[in-house]
Amino acid sequence: MADKAWYKDWFNSPYYHLLYQHRDEDEANQFIQTLISYLKPPKGSLMLDVACGKGRHSIAMADMGFEVTGIDLSAASIAAAKLQETDQLHFYQHDMRLPFWVNYYQYAFNFFTSFGYFKTRREHDNTIRTIAQSLQKNGLFVIDYLNVHFAEQHEEKTFTTSIDDVNFHITKWQDEDHFFKQIQITDSENKTPRHLYTERVAKFSLGDFNDMLAYQGMQIEEVFGNYQLGNYDIKNSPRLIILARKK
Repeated sequence: MADKAWYKDWFNSPYYHLLYQHRDEDEANQFIQTLISYLKPPKGSLMLDVACGKGRHSIAMADMGFEVTGIDLSAASIAAAKLQETDQLHFYQHDMRLPFWVNYYQYAFNFFTSFGYFKTRREHDNTIRTIAQSLQKNGLFVIDYLNVHFAEQHEEKTFTTSIDDVNFHITKWQDEDHFFKQIQITDSENKTPRHLYTERVAKFSLGDFNDMLAYQGMQIEEVFGNYQLGNYDIKNSPRLIILARKK
C-alpha cells in the first residue's frame, strides 16, 4: 500500500474529509491572519494556494482583498471549493508536479504539510519548480511543513477515534526517511475493516528545502518554528515554516 500513490485515493475519499473535518479552524485562520500581517501584501496581490484542499485558506485570503487561485489534485476537494468561487477566487484541479501559470503570481503558499507525499526526490523537485516558475521575479513562497526533529520525538503511536458511527483506528510509525500513518476504517455495525489507507510524508529538513529551493532559483529569507511566527528551533519547534524569494 505504501508504494502506491496513496494520496490519490485517500484525498478523494469521503473518509478523509470526515476524519479531518474538525481540524482547528481557529488556529488555521489565526495563522493566515498572522502571516498576512507579517507579509503585508498590497491589496489585489496575486496569490497561489498549492494543494488547497477545499479552499478554506484560499477563501480566507480572498476575503482579505487578494486575487487567489487554489490548485489541488483531488477532484472531490476542488468540486467543493468551486462552490465558493468569486471574481477574486478560482480553483483548478491540477497536479502540482506539473507546470501551472508561469511568472504570474506575487505570492505562493503551501500550508499544513501538503508536501512530501511523492516517491522520488525528482517529483518533489518538480513541485518546487512548478511553484518557482509560477512566481514573478522577487515573488515570495511560504511553505509550512512539519519539523522532522520535533515530530520524531513527539509521535503518538496508536489511537482510535469515532466520527458519525465510523471508527478510525490510526497507527503511526517512522523509518529513516518517512513518517507513516495507517488509517483503518470500520463502521459501528460491521467490525471488519472496510478500508485501509497509509499516509506517507518525507522527512525533509531545513537543509533539504534549502537545496530544493536554491536549485529552482529561490533563496530562503526567513524560517519560523510555529504558527505565531516564533523563531525556529531544530529540537523544540513544532513547525518548519520557510519564507523564500524568487531571485
